[in-house]
Amino acid sequence: MQPSRSTTVSGPSGDRADVVIVGGAIIGSAVATFLALRDDFDGRIVVVERDPTYRTSSTTLSAASIRQQFSTPLNIRISQFGIQLIRDPAAWLAVPGDSPPEIDFVEGGYLFLATDAGRATLEANHALQASLGVDVVLLDRGELAGAFPWLNVDDLVAGSHGRSGEGWFDAAALLGAFRRRARSLGVEYRVGEVAEIERDGDCARAVRLADGERISAGWVVNAAGPRAAGVAAMAGLELAVEPRKRLVYHVESPARFAAPLTVDPSGVYFRSEGPAYIAGFSPRAGEPDPATLDLRADRAPFEEHVWPALAHRVPGFEQLRLLDAWAGHYEVHTLDHNAVIGPHPELPNFLFANGFSGHGLQQAPAVGRGLAEWIAARRYETLDLSPLGYERVIRNEPIVERNVI
Repeated sequence: MQPSRSTTVSGPSGDRADVVIVGGAIIGSAVATFLALRDDFDGRIVVVERDPTYRTSSTTLSAASIRQQFSTPLNIRISQFGIQLIRDPAAWLAVPGDSPPEIDFVEGGYLFLATDAGRATLEANHALQASLGVDVVLLDRGELAGAFPWLNVDDLVAGSHGRSGEGWFDAAALLGAFRRRARSLGVEYRVGEVAEIERDGDCARAVRLADGERISAGWVVNAAGPRAAGVAAMAGLELAVEPRKRLVYHVESPARFAAPLTVDPSGVYFRSEGPAYIAGFSPRAGEPDPATLDLRADRAPFEEHVWPALAHRVPGFEQLRLLDAWAGHYEVHTLDHNAVIGPHPELPNFLFANGFSGHGLQQAPAVGRGLAEWIAARRYETLDLSPLGYERVIRNEPIVERNVI
């Protein structure tokens, strides 16, 4: 049985929480939920969220996908727990007396395509993934043509297809399920913007909001998404995480087929979305990718880059029509495009959960569980996330992840 928690607010000058989480989207809500689920933790958890509508959240504006086709063992294992939760969200997120959470998971798979220049990387990634139990198959050109007859394979030599354990889902529904479960366990969500973090030597003492409200804290978790570097700076810490705009295009086409999330060698990706498709791209090396909080959707890259790549790869896309476009943020960790997770060595009660570089939604379950373990037990119990800790930043030792989208 879960311990009850008070949600009484004691006032702007005397409020106290055992844990204050800055940011209430998928990462912050996952930390709060997994911590509140623990029988060995009965403290008060307060989540501070600046925008309770989540209209500009990276969570709700993402392509809402999960994959196991990474090139590092830890990222694969993180996704393996994520897929467990997404396949059966009720096991963790069901609220007694309510209907089970539904997140509309489509297990449509990922398909990574390679020309001759990318063959060796694809083969090495496939070998690692297969060794860790990922249901992935490596296809040659002929096998690609047979399995996906809508593809132009003339310049391809191989493809890696995740047959199960990968796909897409309703991001807003998953976030809502985490928030409802957290609230049912006594977690308090507070609307506000963090303006200051009070620090006393090697301890973060309190969070102060823009309206003057002060919440003293035993732990502070930075889950502030695109604003994470600013929150870290309030605690006197450096965090090389920048908000980068990523565009998503919703298109329709006379060509109708079920497309896995297909990653083209050009950096353009696409997948089915009901009877239509969505598509986007990762900036190529050397292309501008400035830090920005702007979320205006720019249609020019679609005409200049995305549509030509789509029409080349799928002849049936030559007649596609753009329906809509939107922009969301990647919180890019500029060291290595991998997350920073856990305490800062100079401020051990300040925990990072930042810089997921587009992988936050799918990595939130494992990261939320891991940071809950760290707070309650002072160690990682199920999956060792310490390689993603801040120490690698100090040592300037990036983790090389080849499968960045």
